[in-house]
Amino acid sequence: MLEIKNLCVSMDGRELLRDINLRIKRGARHLLAGANGSGKSTLVQTIAGNPEYKIDSGKIIFDGRDITDENTTTRALLGIFIGSQSVPEIPGLTVLSFLKHSLVAHTHFETGRDLSMGDFLNELESAREKLDIPRDWLNRGINVGFSGGERKRLMLLQLIMTKPKLAILDEPDSGADADTQKQIADTIATMRDTTFLFISHQSAFKKMVAPTAETKIKNGKIIGG
Repeated sequence: MLEIKNLCVSMDGRELLRDINLRIKRGARHLLAGANGSGKSTLVQTIAGNPEYKIDSGKIIFDGRDITDENTTTRALLGIFIGSQSVPEIPGLTVLSFLKHSLVAHTHFETGRDLSMGDFLNELESAREKLDIPRDWLNRGINVGFSGGERKRLMLLQLIMTKPKLAILDEPDSGADADTQKQIADTIATMRDTTFLFISHQSAFKKMVAPTAETKIKNGKIIGG
């Protein structure tokens, strides 16, 4: 699903990642491990296409396509989902509107067809019930007034609805209570058509997810796989 070849990344002239080689098998639950500051989040942001990180050399191949020079929007539409540690508040944009525009864009990109409001609302209701998310959350601004655990549940709602090919979750357990962590792990387990690359420092959460592979990174370099 994802292959990274000899990737070197820098920011403002400072080398952050060096000679990264990584293969993520289709359908895997792949753990990216390492201490804080080792380069894990940098690698995640680079895969996502964050322009703050400069690719000096190497390639990123996603589902057989070279996406090294693709922008963030294209990568998302191709099926890469990023669950970041910190997601900003967006006053004025409701959860409902955000999800609708996201699903419309994905549907049109994948099929060339428009998504009907009826189909969207049916999918939304199914996902909302599965995650036990109150209806009134849908009319609130993105992450405005939501706790850490509630933000994680909103992330899961978007994840379930967009059905990405690859979901990269950067410490999804951070700021989440035990029940929410279990809900995240259960969601990962049920999404068999999605490949997962995740970062976690909590042994209990890692045990719940039961990774199928693990890669360690230290000082911007892969030290195991």
